[in-house]
Amino acid sequence: MTDGGNAQMFDAGDVTLQSGAVFPALRLAYKTYGRLNAAKDNVIVYPTSFGAQHYDTEWLIEPGGALDPERYFIIIPNLFGNGLSSSPSNSRADLGDAPFPAISYHDAVAVQRRLLTELFGITSIALVYGWSMGAMQAYHWAACHADMVQRAAIVCGSARCSPYNHVFLDGVKAALTADPAFRNGRFEGRPAAGLRAMGRVYAGWAMSYEFYRDELWREAGFASLEDYLAGAWDTAFAHRDADNLLAQIAIWQNGDISRCSAFGGDLDRALAAIRARILLMPGQTDRYFDWRDNEAELGRLVNAESAALRPIPSLHGHRAGNPARIPADRAFINTTISDFLQS
Repeated sequence: MTDGGNAQMFDAGDVTLQSGAVFPALRLAYKTYGRLNAAKDNVIVYPTSFGAQHYDTEWLIEPGGALDPERYFIIIPNLFGNGLSSSPSNSRADLGDAPFPAISYHDAVAVQRRLLTELFGITSIALVYGWSMGAMQAYHWAACHADMVQRAAIVCGSARCSPYNHVFLDGVKAALTADPAFRNGRFEGRPAAGLRAMGRVYAGWAMSYEFYRDELWREAGFASLEDYLAGAWDTAFAHRDADNLLAQIAIWQNGDISRCSAFGGDLDRALAAIRARILLMPGQTDRYFDWRDNEAELGRLVNAESAALRPIPSLHGHRAGNPARIPADRAFINTTISDFLQS
């Protein structure tokens, strides 16, 4: 265990995945902040998002903020495929020439649960907080481990990947794999052109119509639209391993809290299994996870202790949910989550 130091590794051993495949020596990287209290009830789980590693999301963890390490014991588990936990880039020695196995959110959350229970003896979670792919993990936690979760904040996420979201990801995948470095199902070299094309696709979806109409990129100091696209998006994924990105796209596209033996694909049944307090926080202009999906889910959370829909009033699209450099959105999230933790 660490207290704000470098990430640690939880060795889960040989794990049988939802697919039936056995992943040898599966490893979950995690980082902790703050201290676990004697009652072990001050726990916040904060899963990572697409391509992100724990340090990318630390902006929300600060004294006096919503995720206050002086009050809470915060755990960031790194999602499989992010380059720290088991990923295509670091599993060749274990897998040999075999393709990276299909991993689901259910698999990821099951190993996260083992981390909490086996290593820390935690049986109650004050809050699972997540943005984007992290939000989908938070939803899986609330549905699949309802006995542990007291609150879940779903920020720019949904209970399953919508068809619209799936199509967006197909476009991202097509841009990336069009690079000539992609051969026989994996990359043989760094796909510089594919990663740049992926960034340009992301730029159109990540931000809103209003963001570009009102030239809000000027607030970040960019002099022109091309300056913004080149500076913010052409290299957005350059430091990531392309095979890792494909593995996480697969997790995202197949995300569905009901896709397991417990719920048999019945989304109503899965949502009805949730007993925690639920806060749905879509981005008002998010094009990945449309707020209407959360609106539809709200009425189906029939057994949740409470459920509320609080859209983030922002023109920053999907990025409104991860506003490290957007003061107004950052303040909204901090205030809303702080209030939620006191509920």
